[in-house]
Amino acid sequence: MTTAKFALEDTVPLPNSEVRMPRLGFGVYQIRGDACLQSCLAALRAGYRHIDSAQLYRNEAEVREAIRRFGLDRSQVFVTSKIRFPESTPDKTYRFCLKSVRRLGGEAEDAYVDLFLVHIPYRGFEERKVMWQALERLLEEKKARAIGVSNYSVEHIEEMKAYAKVWPPHVNQILLHPWNQQREVDVYCKKHGIVVQAFSPLVRAEKLDDPTLKVVAERYGKTPAQVLIRYSLQKGWVPLPKSAKEARIKENADVYDFEISSGDMDLLDSLDPTPHTTEQEE
Repeated sequence: MTTAKFALEDTVPLPNSEVRMPRLGFGVYQIRGDACLQSCLAALRAGYRHIDSAQLYRNEAEVREAIRRFGLDRSQVFVTSKIRFPESTPDKTYRFCLKSVRRLGGEAEDAYVDLFLVHIPYRGFEERKVMWQALERLLEEKKARAIGVSNYSVEHIEEMKAYAKVWPPHVNQILLHPWNQQREVDVYCKKHGIVVQAFSPLVRAEKLDDPTLKVVAERYGKTPAQVLIRYSLQKGWVPLPKSAKEARIKENADVYDFEISSGDMDLLDSLDPTPHTTEQEE
């Protein structure tokens, strides 16, 4: 656990790379159309400079439009996409990824995404290999600045050694919050320098009334959601909270004027006493 002071502008280095990623991201899962556009604009107004999308989300174009409308240069916002399944051949899989690059970066020859992930381990070894090799090609051609995985177990990441030219992956994005800490994967990733991103750090609002969480939140004069995000930061994760409401988006970024004590971190850790791993796609 880290007890470093944080700021909204903080970034983390990605392994074996010159790329730095903002420590707090904004997720857009299940937010589509104009709602996604407006949510991204609200996030940019609140100071977020990291937006996490995916092919599955069907909102990549709206993310790009929000950045354009806000008036930021593309290089000022860290943007992620993900591929969920391979196409019938390696080349078609690569071209499928290129469609995301264009939706997020435009038609220019130098268009890129900052981070491209394999969304889920999918069906088997060959499918995972094809998707990873497509991402390696994007990286080699500078269509992606970094590449990684999502929902991968230790076994999945170890398996990559059999086919990966780029190893370790720069990032593993997994389901993380006090009730699901995935300790084995977290320890493994940190040991190998893999940056751990936390999707659903707010537990999809299902635990905001938890008595232990509420006691901790009251102690700091913060909301349960703010405590969950701060908890992620202090665990050394990169949280990706999402919301479609501007007030909540701003609130979720207001987590830099307090620090959870080691005792309260232990209390929150105790909410998940088992070292289990739960795969859940987002």
